[in-house]
Amino acid sequence: MSGITYVRGDATAPSVKGVKVIAHVCNDIGGWGRGFVLAVSRRWPEPEAAYRAWHRDRAENDFALGALQLVRVEPYVWVANMVGQRGIRTGSKGVPVRYEAIDTALGRLADRVIALDASVHLPRIGCGLAGGKWSRVEPLIEERLVARGIEVMVYDHGEGPS
Repeated sequence: MSGITYVRGDATAPSVKGVKVIAHVCNDIGGWGRGFVLAVSRRWPEPEAAYRAWHRDRAENDFALGALQLVRVEPYVWVANMVGQRGIRTGSKGVPVRYEAIDTALGRLADRVIALDASVHLPRIGCGLAGGKWSRVEPLIEERLVARGIEVMVYDHGEGPS
């Protein structure tokens, strides 16, 4: 596989065969309710419930920027909650996206995806409500996933690149 495959459609409904991991970026404050997570929650309740419990019990677990949580939602489908944004609002410290956290989470994701022999499906992570630039995120995906031989599909759901 060379590079990322870009497709129009819904990242929560990948149509390829085999094990699939749907990856997305979450914030570090326990908020779930806007953006891509709404599409995830419409299909499966488990990723939101797991994320909220993970955040709630963060004193006893690894919940932090750069962390990864894999949640199985169907026999061949997993959702990857990746903590890659600080808060939810743009303010004095800039936009919420944290590229280094996304990079760390993608590295962790690669190990898990290889073990599952899965493909990765995602929207343009970090580039919606998190305020990131695809020109900064795409190379992280190329380096952490594609360079390790992982098939990656990026879904555009009606909007163009940012």
